[in-house]
Amino acid sequence: MILIIDFGSQYNQLIARRVREQHVYCQIEPPGIELSKISSLAPEGIILSGGPASIYEKNSPKVDPQIFNLNIPILGICYGMQYMIGSLGGKVDSVRRREYGLAELNICDQKGVFSGTNTITPCWMSHGDSISRLPHGFKVTASTENTKIAAVENSQKKLYGLQFHPEVIHTPEGKKMLKNFLFSICGCNKTWTMRSFIKKTIDEIRGEVGEKKVILGLSGGVDSSVAAVLLNRAIDKQLTCIFVDNGLLRKDEGESVKNLFKRHFRIRLKFINARRRFLESLRGVVDPERKRRIIGRTFIRVFEDEAVKIKDVGFLAQGTLYPDLIESRSAFGGPSAVIKSHHNVGALPKKMRLSLIEPLKHLFKDEVRLLGKELGLPDDIILRHPFPGPGLAVRIIGEVTPRRLSIVRQADDILITEIRKSNNYKKLWQSFAILLPIKSVGIMGDKRTFEHCVVIRAVTSLDAMTADWARLPHALLGRISNRIINEVRGVNRVTYDISSKPPSTIEWE
Repeated sequence: MILIIDFGSQYNQLIARRVREQHVYCQIEPPGIELSKISSLAPEGIILSGGPASIYEKNSPKVDPQIFNLNIPILGICYGMQYMIGSLGGKVDSVRRREYGLAELNICDQKGVFSGTNTITPCWMSHGDSISRLPHGFKVTASTENTKIAAVENSQKKLYGLQFHPEVIHTPEGKKMLKNFLFSICGCNKTWTMRSFIKKTIDEIRGEVGEKKVILGLSGGVDSSVAAVLLNRAIDKQLTCIFVDNGLLRKDEGESVKNLFKRHFRIRLKFINARRRFLESLRGVVDPERKRRIIGRTFIRVFEDEAVKIKDVGFLAQGTLYPDLIESRSAFGGPSAVIKSHHNVGALPKKMRLSLIEPLKHLFKDEVRLLGKELGLPDDIILRHPFPGPGLAVRIIGEVTPRRLSIVRQADDILITEIRKSNNYKKLWQSFAILLPIKSVGIMGDKRTFEHCVVIRAVTSLDAMTADWARLPHALLGRISNRIINEVRGVNRVTYDISSKPPSTIEWE
């Protein structure tokens, strides 16, 4: 197990991915983590992430400096390296010539982290401060033209620092450097697999739940579906899945869920029609964060109302994933910026009668898909495009109404149908339709129209932390546009979103 301390870097999730790609489990924790918790986690190694702050800023993130006396190998990256050096008596200065982007790394000691690497290799820099003096026991192991102290080590104490980012693809030998840290320095074993995760998680679920019962909100998406099957394997009849028709779902979602889970997996499943309740609560609401929080609170209230009818229910289960936790931060407390809040992370009431259980909360989406395959879920579910917790409400910019829901639902169904027919569905991370709060002029049947505009969004990605717009064939886009305008009443214009993440997000709200 590797512990990653989150100092606010945009690349934290990428560090975690790189570690897990080596079949080593890792966990991201905030810098406020106590030494006692670190000891209880018993990590083989610790990685201190980068971050946007300067270590001398008043409110810069800080971990207990006694961490360097735990006799655990530590790798500091960018800010993490500077914090290590500053805490141990070295000096870090703001420099006139900052260094961002590609640089040529000259390695002067091919041991430790740099074992087996080339002496000259590209690396990705992103810093405005630099180390000017090293603490006792440290030596320089690499430099660039602009940064004389680009990597350091104290091999006796197993402390290592990299001013650049080894986790990004722009540092081609970065994976090798991280592998050296994981296996040669920390002595990790490649024991983290989906099979081992299932066994460990089932044991944890049984220990936490005991004789209590669990309810799970089943949407039919990848995350809640995998969580349902995993929980069912762990506690069987103690689990009741609840499908809430909130009126914000994709076309034919209810029947699809009923066929798979009630008839195939024989999971106890209850259906609730709460369309009116949700739509009334959203009436007149335009702000996207208010939408999310209203939907989140309503979900919880529906669940709690239903839980009263089931004896001995103690837990509400959710399919929360790691990116949800990290991006929302509400359940995490780290220094990273809030990007979004979901009903399954950011909108839970402070006083909730049910305890929360999230068996997937330390997994990325592609890991959840591997888990689903191991659990026997069909590809139709495993490879399904992600669907946001608040549903179509955040794909309607502005107020959510039955009419606007009908438009975006029909457009989305046409889009997905055409994407599947063209054999592009599995190539995409996500594809969906968005309804804008504007109308535009058009001509239909020799008459002037003033109707809605639909945006098509299709992206490629590995884990949604970054994404690029998909280069779909023009002929396909033409068919999609033609069908939406002809078949969906009230739409006379279709546009295609060619924005990447960052700077845009995948969803529009």
